[in-house]
Amino acid sequence: MNDEKFNELLDSVREAGKIMRGELKASREFEFDEPDVKAIREHIGFTQSKFAVLIGVSMRTLQNWEQGHRHPTGPAKVLLRLVQADPESVFKNLHINHA
Repeated sequence: MNDEKFNELLDSVREAGKIMRGELKASREFEFDEPDVKAIREHIGFTQSKFAVLIGVSMRTLQNWEQGHRHPTGPAKVLLRLVQADPESVFKNLHINHA
């Protein structure tokens, strides 16, 4: 890495630190709505236990999401979006018998 690129990267890291400390406002922000887990589950007609097995989480985790005590993150959030958009494809690709 040449000095110019390194200094550019270092400036970016310093800027990120200022943003995290609240000293500088980010140039742009992205917000994504939280998936409505209960609505997704009810739309496909699954019980809590069956849906928890489908997405690979415990019943307690699913209940916490549905009650708003916690929110899905990372891969779980992505999987919920996929189930919402195309449940049949998710079932097919996860080899789940949903009949």
